[in-house]
Amino acid sequence: MGRLACAVALLGLGGCGEAGDALLEPAAFKRPAPDFEHPDLLGKTVRLADYRGQVVVLDFWATWCPPCVFQPAEFNHFLAENDDGQVVFLGIEIGGASVEEIREWSEEHDAVAEYPILVGADMDLASSYGAIGYPTLVVVDGEGRIDSTHEGLISLEQIREFVEPLLDGRS
Repeated sequence: MGRLACAVALLGLGGCGEAGDALLEPAAFKRPAPDFEHPDLLGKTVRLADYRGQVVVLDFWATWCPPCVFQPAEFNHFLAENDDGQVVFLGIEIGGASVEEIREWSEEHDAVAEYPILVGADMDLASSYGAIGYPTLVVVDGEGRIDSTHEGLISLEQIREFVEPLLDGRS
C-alpha cells in the first residue's frame, strides 16, 4: 500500500492534466519539432526556426496550473549557469492569458522568467509536441528535432541531465 500511496502522490503533484509521470523521457525517435510563430511579452515575433543550431527548451504552461509557478526559478538558474548562447528557453503560455495577466501572475507568484514568454499559443500547439498535462517541457536539439519531453515539475538536476549532453563541447 505504501508504493501505491507514493505513486498517487507523485501523480498528484506532477502537473495539471491527464498525465504527470514526472519523468523526462527520450523521444522514441527524434521527429522534427513543429514550427511555430508567436509574439513574446514585448510583442516581438518569435519563431522556433530562428533558433536552429541551438538547443531549445520549450516550457508549455498556463496561469491556471498551480505547479507551473515553480518552474521559472529552475530555468533561470540553469540559464545563469549556461549563458554561452547554446541553449534557449521559451515559455509558452497555452491557457489564453493576456500579456497583462501573465505579467500580473508572474509578479504575484514571484515567478518572473528571465527568458522569453510567448503568448497566443493554445493547447493545439502543446498537443503537437505530445503534451497532455502541464507543465510540459520539451527539449529540441540543434537540428530542430524533439530530443525528449517531460510532464510535471522538473528539477534543476533533471534539466542538466537532459540538456547538457546536447550542448557543444560537453558530454
